[in-house]
Amino acid sequence: MNPMNRRGFVAAAAGAAAATVPLSAQAAEASPGRGPSGTPTPTHTGDLPYDDRTDFADADRGFVAAYTGGLITTPSGGTAWDPDAYRFLTDAAETAPTTVDPSLWRQARLLSRQGLYEVTHRIYQVRGLDLANMTVVEGDTGIIVIDPLTSAETAAAALRLYRAHRGNRPVRALIYTHPHVDHFGGCRGVLPDGAEDVPVLAPRGFMEHAVSENVYAGPAMSRRAGYMYGTNLPTDAAGQVGCGLGLAVSTGTIGLIPPTRYIETTGQEATLDGVRFRFQMTPGTECQEEMNVLLPDLRAVCMAENATHTMHNILTLRGAQVRDAHAWAGYLTESIGLCTGTADVAFASHHWPTWGNDDIVALLTRQRDLYGYLHDQTVRLINKGLNGTEIAESLRLPPQLEQVWANRGYYGSLSHNVKAVYQRYMGWFDANPAHLWEHPPAEEARRWVESLGGQAAVRARARHYSERGDLRFAVTLLNHAVFNDPSDTRAKQQLATLYIRLGRAAENAVWRNFFLTGAQELVHGAEPAPKPTSGPDLHRALTVGQLIDGLAVRVNGPDAWSLRLALDWHIGDTYWHLRLANGVLTWTSDASPDPDAGLTMTMTRAQLLAVLAGKGTDGVTMTGDGTQLVRLLSVLDTADHRFPVVTP
Repeated sequence: MNPMNRRGFVAAAAGAAAATVPLSAQAAEASPGRGPSGTPTPTHTGDLPYDDRTDFADADRGFVAAYTGGLITTPSGGTAWDPDAYRFLTDAAETAPTTVDPSLWRQARLLSRQGLYEVTHRIYQVRGLDLANMTVVEGDTGIIVIDPLTSAETAAAALRLYRAHRGNRPVRALIYTHPHVDHFGGCRGVLPDGAEDVPVLAPRGFMEHAVSENVYAGPAMSRRAGYMYGTNLPTDAAGQVGCGLGLAVSTGTIGLIPPTRYIETTGQEATLDGVRFRFQMTPGTECQEEMNVLLPDLRAVCMAENATHTMHNILTLRGAQVRDAHAWAGYLTESIGLCTGTADVAFASHHWPTWGNDDIVALLTRQRDLYGYLHDQTVRLINKGLNGTEIAESLRLPPQLEQVWANRGYYGSLSHNVKAVYQRYMGWFDANPAHLWEHPPAEEARRWVESLGGQAAVRARARHYSERGDLRFAVTLLNHAVFNDPSDTRAKQQLATLYIRLGRAAENAVWRNFFLTGAQELVHGAEPAPKPTSGPDLHRALTVGQLIDGLAVRVNGPDAWSLRLALDWHIGDTYWHLRLANGVLTWTSDASPDPDAGLTMTMTRAQLLAVLAGKGTDGVTMTGDGTQLVRLLSVLDTADHRFPVVTP
């Protein structure tokens, strides 16, 4: 079943509340405005300039044609993307329904535009066929593609749309702005035969980050991404209305064509098919390795994901390394200098462009000040003794930044970004000894419920706080009740109802998806995780050392405590010396065999991948004790792609 078209969970989960509170009243009550202390909540959307129509004009500017090819399918017949899934947004009235925050509804309608757009002379974008945009720059004899979407199927459809209106121009170069999968995964949709003689450009360190992020903690990130993007929610006004950065992530075939040329420094240039490109390196911003792309002769700049029409994430809720808000602001200052007087249009890998040099500089300045303010003020308050939660509750942007549409928290939020800055400097611990050695969730829940007088008493107290409008504490109590007794269907139903109310009131699309997906899981159980952001191309791109590191994080430590194994993998001219002891798998490599190895396996890299995939050892030369391999594989855990999130 296409996850973008699922139906039915919302009515079931909201049923208990619907009997006593109308749906519109649920949304109104959940819209917090200002909390009990008078501080603004993360969803506060008052005083916004709804009469400003600039974004709508810009989102529609340059429209050439919509994609009308119907479902975009995978080779196996599955749905990679449904272009009509979000038609409800374009067909609906501008006035938000009671089930969606008005500011988020505005953003979702802007994101619902799909098709081919002319950005400026020789630059086109395809939007609305994946989470990201694909940019096409016309060269002298062909085209240069910037960021080829997530899936081969959507990228190929985007290229077909472009060629239908601009001619069957060959791809002469491919540029990846950064190593997130929605910016490289569709590469084989534009270069189905691989790079061959086509240059593929990327920032230095691209391959390391492209493969490591999707391997070491990839299964957990994929599970959490299902919450973040609302993968299993219905796509309608009661469910998923996008994710603030785009609509959704396509579910087709992910590939990776390794770069043939790396960009090392700011100011480095490359001429591709007669078009001059100049690069600005921005490591540590939205990605550990990222770059902006200036086209000086076309007076255009691609800001990758460093300046978009939303507050971005300092720490994405699916999980990742914390980003550097201070560096982000610094690189945007540099971008302002590079663009002032030189760019007439700024486009990005998400959202719609900005035209006019004054407006470009204003966008970059406001985004720079957004990240600079949240960084500097968080650190200031850290040094005043506040912890991350306290800072997130008290910090507010200046009105002149808060009321800018591009600074609204549709994807990142001020609340969780502040906590991310705190984490970057101070870690998880707030120095209060009471928080140093807390019980795990289920054990803590058991003690809370016992202290409050049992499950029924906790449900009653939660209802009391809910009726007072304090949904935040009500869900805290009910979360304890569910973790204490996951068979308590009344507590789960009650909690699901409150999650729906919070989700429907959230301006932040990711928070909405988390709340609504949590409600869905409470009522129907855990849904399958999204398709892992990996595939044969990514596995082939792993170095042997990364493959071994991927095994190391799967070793079941207690099961391996007593094992002592010594294996040599002889691949090409290199011996990889694997040692398992004390539950830890380590490795070194050199050009010589280790006489102490209990087993030496001579094989090709392809044969190694087959061994690790459980396809046997055909063609592998085994010298020594073959049970060493069997024993190593026997202590490797298999990742759980469907672990529970809102229950123990």
